[in-house]
Amino acid sequence: MKRQAFEPILITDASRSQDDQLQSRQVRYLVMMGIRLLCLVLGAVLVVVEAPMLWLWLPLCGVGMILLPWLAVILVNDRPPKDEHRLAYRFRHRAATGSAPRSLSAEERPHPIIDAEP
Repeated sequence: MKRQAFEPILITDASRSQDDQLQSRQVRYLVMMGIRLLCLVLGAVLVVVEAPMLWLWLPLCGVGMILLPWLAVILVNDRPPKDEHRLAYRFRHRAATGSAPRSLSAEERPHPIIDAEP
């Protein structure tokens, strides 16, 4: 989609870099695999110790060991969600004004005052 000349480009419209996205997905994957490892170790410890209610704890650990790798792969390969607020703002603004947003002329824009003296 091509931007219109009257729409200003905002830095907040920029998406996260590919490196940042990759790093956050790697961290998410490592955390989920760490939880899976904890389920495995906890299940082994519960069997060795012969903990009470073993019939309840072992299936819970098993579900964690089976579901977490699948969920980790699904979530890590998913891209970040799109920012819906951008589209919602544009449609609300057009509905309120009846037209597309336009940039202000030089006379209408507020002028910043920089005072060099302390």
